[in-house]
This record gives sequence, structure tokens and C-alpha cells, in this order.
Amino acid sequence: MRSSARACHRASRPTCSRSGQQLRFSNRRRSASDRLAPRLAPCLHRQPKGGFHMLGIQNHRLTGPDVSFRATPNVGGALRPRYVVLHYTAGRTLESSVESLCTKKPQGNASAHIVLGRDGRIVQLAPFNAVTWHAGVSQWNGLDGLNHHAIGIEMDNAGLLHREGERCVSWFGKTYPDNEVVMAEHRHGGGVRPWHHFTEVQIERALQLCEVLVAHYGLQDVLGHEDIARGRKVDPGPAFPLAAVRSRALGRGADVSVRLVVNAASLNIRSGPAAEFPKVAPALKRGAELVLLEPQDRWSRVAVVGATDLEGWVCNDFVTRQATPRAGPTVLSRTQRAVPLPTRSRATTAATPRKRAAPAKKSTTRAAR
Repeated sequence: MRSSARACHRASRPTCSRSGQQLRFSNRRRSASDRLAPRLAPCLHRQPKGGFHMLGIQNHRLTGPDVSFRATPNVGGALRPRYVVLHYTAGRTLESSVESLCTKKPQGNASAHIVLGRDGRIVQLAPFNAVTWHAGVSQWNGLDGLNHHAIGIEMDNAGLLHREGERCVSWFGKTYPDNEVVMAEHRHGGGVRPWHHFTEVQIERALQLCEVLVAHYGLQDVLGHEDIARGRKVDPGPAFPLAAVRSRALGRGADVSVRLVVNAASLNIRSGPAAEFPKVAPALKRGAELVLLEPQDRWSRVAVVGATDLEGWVCNDFVTRQATPRAGPTVLSRTQRAVPLPTRSRATTAATPRKRAAPAKKSTTRAAR
């Protein structure tokens, strides 16, 4: 009989050694590309199956194959969405998660706009112009309470697993086989841990959902719950290629990377787009090269050239865009390296133009943020 420890081993491919019946996992930090690329890359390289690309929005409801609607009573007032936030359900099945999100309880009610199954089925629970309760206590880019600013997508996934002896087990007691476990370290830390994997069709469907929502509502960003509730939430987690989906959905998946150069004596690189966020590494020096991952009005998310897995946010005032990037390796974020995204057809819904990041300003006198 195949042991669950061997299941964890084969899913993650960490270095390990056997001593009797014990399987010891190395805690060596590994890039997401090592962990995820062989399994995830194909789903974003091919055309969608079964007409999944034919998604649309009419009267704030999603239309297309394998899309159904079940109204949840757990809704608030009117919503003018600026973001979409991706979650995992940490539930047993699509059906059980839908049932939970459609149940009115004495307290602790939750809901979302979309629940996405592992087979690509979509259940919409509320129109996209209604507030749902998926974000909880949350902040992003100067906003508090993202329920009032974001569309919520819940993806059927058990989430973070734990070890019971030699088994990888969910909080509700289910043991997962080798092909459903990813050993990975979350970008916010916590060490290498087992996570329930996302299916290829589920990732493809999530990408298409984000594309059509961004196009229809002119959304500013695609976020994870882990972005807006740092330290409290870890979903969708490292098994989901969030950075790659964000880049493609926002139309930033160009083959040529945009390079930036630090123009201040030193520049802090932070965990979020504001000076209040903590620093993620020592200050960058003048001339340091960066790859632009996600521009915003005053801040940009970047990866540092020559530094493995170092990414964060820098103030646009202290970087300058290179006119012609120097020859050298392209550096992407951990999850972008995991899933290279090819050029393919976009959703046909007309997009509302989004604001571009403010032009970088040179500064040699004041301290970088």
C-alpha cells in the first residue's frame, strides 16, 4: 500500500532520505518554479476547453457554459467594484461551500459573488453590484473593509493541510493523495508546508473570470485574501499562480519585461504599497535594477534583478524606467516563474481604461521611503 508520506514526497519533490519507515523532508527553501511549473504550465498554454472562453456579463450576472445562479441572503448594500479578491474555500466540496455561503446564521455569516469548482463549474451567489461578505477585516491601498470595494471569488480547495504522522490531512480529516499535494513556502513565510493543489481547469477558469471582470468593470487589481488581510489570511496560497493570473488579467503579460533603476542613494522595498508596510529586505542601493511586476499610481510591485525570490513594493518617485533594458536574465516573481503565460485571445468585453502609474521622478536629496 502506498503511504501518504510517499504521497507528500512525490507531489513536492523535496530532497529527502529514508531511515527505516521514516521519511525526512528537507526544509531547504525552493522556488515556486521548481514546485509548480511541471504541473501548472500546460493549463495556461492551451486554449480553454468546453467553451469556457465564452463568459460574459449581463445585468451584473455572469453568462456562459457551466454557470448557474443561487441567491445568497448574505448580502449588503450596493457595490461599485474596484478589485477582485481570490480565496480558497477550505471546504469539502463545491456543493458544501455553496450551501454554507447561502445559509443565514445567527452570527458569522459569510458569502461571495462566485464559487468556482474543481471541475470548472461556476455558481454565482450574488450580482456583481451587491456587497458580499468575503473579505472581513481588510486593508488595501488606503482602503479599509474590502467587502465594499471588491468582487469575491471562492475556489473549491481544502487549503493549507497539516501532517498527522505520515499523512497530509485537511482540517476536516480528509487525507490527500500525492497528485493533490504541493509542498511550498508561502510568500509571507511560515516554512515549507503542504497545500491542496488547484486543478488545471480551475486555474484556467479563474483566469477567464478575472479577465472578463476586469474588462467589464475596469477593475484596478486582482488580489488574494492574503494581500488584503496579511497575517490573518493565507489564501489562495502558494499552490495558486496569483501573480501570473493577475498579470494576464490586467493585460500585463507582455513577453518583454519593463526594467526600472533605483535613482536614490537608498530605497526601501516594502511588503505593500505604502510607507506604513514593513520592509522586506535591506534598502536597495542606487543603480539597482528591478523588474516591474505591477504598477500603481504611487507605488510599484517589483522583483529585484539578481536576488532570488526578492520582491516587494517601491515608491515610484525613486525609480526610473530604463529606455532599453540591458541584456540579462528576466527576473519574475515566484509564482510568475511557476506558470509562464503565453499570448492568447482576451475576453471580448470592452474594458474601461485604467490609470497608469505616475511617471517616475528623480530625487537625489530626500530619503527614499
